[in-house]
Amino acid sequence: MSALLQRSLRSELPTIVRGEGPYLFDSEGKRYFDGSCGAAVSCLGHSHPRVIEAIRRQVGEVAYAHTSFFTNEPAERLAAHLIDRAPEGFGAGRVLFVGSGSEGVETALKLARQYWVERGDMQRDRFIARDMAYHGNTLGALSAGGHKVRRAPYATMLMDVGRIPACYPYRLQETGETEEAFGRRMADHLESEINRIGPDRVAGFIAEPVSGATLGCVPPAAGYFRRIREICDKYDILLIADEVMCGMGRTGTLFAIEQEDVCPDIIIVAKGLGAGFQPIAGVLARQSVVEAIEAGSGALANGHTYMSHAVACAGSLAALEAIEEEGLLARVTELGAHLRAGLESRFGQHANVGDIRGRGLFQAMEFVADRETKTPFPSAFGLAARIKSTALAHGLVTYPSAGCADGVNGDHLLLAPPYISTEEQIDRMIDICDTVIKECLQDQ
Repeated sequence: MSALLQRSLRSELPTIVRGEGPYLFDSEGKRYFDGSCGAAVSCLGHSHPRVIEAIRRQVGEVAYAHTSFFTNEPAERLAAHLIDRAPEGFGAGRVLFVGSGSEGVETALKLARQYWVERGDMQRDRFIARDMAYHGNTLGALSAGGHKVRRAPYATMLMDVGRIPACYPYRLQETGETEEAFGRRMADHLESEINRIGPDRVAGFIAEPVSGATLGCVPPAAGYFRRIREICDKYDILLIADEVMCGMGRTGTLFAIEQEDVCPDIIIVAKGLGAGFQPIAGVLARQSVVEAIEAGSGALANGHTYMSHAVACAGSLAALEAIEEEGLLARVTELGAHLRAGLESRFGQHANVGDIRGRGLFQAMEFVADRETKTPFPSAFGLAARIKSTALAHGLVTYPSAGCADGVNGDHLLLAPPYISTEEQIDRMIDICDTVIKECLQDQ
């Protein structure tokens, strides 16, 4: 019996003992293609020699020194690397590093609140987020999230966060409505919610540039984030981009928000930031945010024991350098097009696939019981869980989730393979998905 408190207390999991390229190997010798990079984490696959060497070297020099006493070279270099490549507007902005995406979101919310405190706007303590968003599992991050089932056990403990609909064309775009008109209509919900709460109370709006696990790789409609930026500027509200899952090259650019031609005030990155080699997340603050703190208290009102951990930062910097020097951003775009074409060819007319969506190597399929009515499978059928276990049995790691239609019902399959994958490996992944879906739907 395991002494480890695992996610499920009623099932036994394979024990992973080795990783090599896009594959994982368990203690029985079985090989798995990491078709989702876990949770879109292992973007360089497993055992990348450059990252391993950077971590080994840093451990041999210094592993940890508390940031209330010291800075360290890997953290300084990693921060400079990110700011140099951040969207225009970050200029002399700064970055802090914590241990996970959830910590990153908590830190971003606190940073936004401190910005207003430093400016003397003490009443600005409310945030707005979107339905079906996922921003993390700590209480502040879960408050911002919009997934009913994940929030339910902790509902009485969560902050009161304003809510607007997701930019989700498959279920919310009206017949005959153009993409641009739909994007503007969805964005305009933000203005309505700001006025409902009171413009002098709202500190910030947080959103995923490309929706992640709970909604399944939904890109924004054309012009959506430009309109969001306009509204935030009109009411002097901070725009927070949660790129924990979709950032660091996953959609084909280092920052996913780059493709929207806007500059947020705060960006949160994680997962691909460390490529799974070390736990790490980053919070980038725009120059204007930093200047408000410098002109006020001059001190960050939020800290963590493992901030800017030297080993984690060294590994992360090596991962980002590998992405850049190996031309993997262009590779993500190229391979993402191949993946999308394969999914469309195989499942575009499938009776139970209602939508195929995504950007780069961040693609998803939404399943429906009826394509015409878009009726989802009932949650009791457990399609997402079936796909996950069946795919694993076939040697494929995927990331299915439930609840995308209404927070309870609706299943999708998220695929986010490593940037180093080959076309042949992508084709094989699609073949396995086809087999898995047939097996899971045969007794519907």
